[in-house]
Formats: sequence, C-alpha cells, structure tokens
Amino acid sequence: MTDNVIKLNKDDVLRLEIRTSDDIPTGEYLEFDLEDIELPLRYQELIEKDKKNKEHLKNELTIIEKRQDVKGKKLLSKNEEDKIKALNDFYNKEIEVYNMFLGENGVQKLLCGRKIKWTTFEEIDRIIEEQILPHINISMDKITDKIKNKYGKSVVNDEVLKWNILNM
Repeated sequence: MTDNVIKLNKDDVLRLEIRTSDDIPTGEYLEFDLEDIELPLRYQELIEKDKKNKEHLKNELTIIEKRQDVKGKKLLSKNEEDKIKALNDFYNKEIEVYNMFLGENGVQKLLCGRKIKWTTFEEIDRIIEEQILPHINISMDKITDKIKNKYGKSVVNDEVLKWNILNM
C-alpha cells in the first residue's frame, strides 16, 4: 500500500560522483541541495575562514623564522619541527572549513586515500569553481524567479535576491 509512503523530491540536488585519476569510480559522492539558501553563505564563510587560516599560518611561520633555531628532539631542528606542526594545524583547520561546505568528510572523499598536501586545496578550489558554483548560481537565479513569481516584482528587490557567487 503506497498511501503510507512519502517520497521526497530530489530534483534540485547536485550529486557529483568522485573518480580516481584513472577514471575509476570510488563509490563516493558529493551532494549539494541547490535550493538550500544557506549554501552560498557557507561558501562565503569558507572563503573568509580560508583567508584567516592562511594569514594565521603565515604569522606562525614568520614567528618561527625569527626565532633562534636549536637542535630538536630527533633529526629535525626545533624550528623545522614547529613549522611541520604549524602546517599540520593549518591542514586540520582547512579540512574542517572545507568540509563545512562540501559536507561530512568531503575533503577525505576527494583525497581518495591520498595524503593531504599544499596543492590539495587548490585542486578542491578548482573543483568548486568549475563544477559546483555554476550550478549554485543557476539555482539562485531560479529561486529569485520563484520569489518574483509568487510575491510580484514590485515586492522583490533584485539587488537583494541576486546572488552571484562567482563575484564573492
């Protein structure tokens, strides 16, 4: 009996399959609800927190560079050890920030078991810009049109409703 079943509409969900560099499916996906009006805000927050994280790392590395270097506990010097720790802290903060936008374990899904490196975030930024943001922009235009149609053009201010993510 289908009267007791609710089927959810997933028309505006962007589902991106993740494949290895050899074009083999990993079985993992990134999903974005394109009608989620907070999605552009999460992207904007990603950009802001990413800038803060990079600035913090730059400051940490500057402090370490200015410090007198001494022998470390093992093979590396104290300053080299501290640089590695600062970089690891940066990576962990960046993973948290990117996962806020990409979804739970989004960065890990995109890594496909690889270790994180400096260029990882450049790759993810390229993926976001080329494969996700265009869909978000189209969706925001659709939402704007739906609001205009429902409430009338005189009520809606285009400046307020128009969200062009690429210009953030």
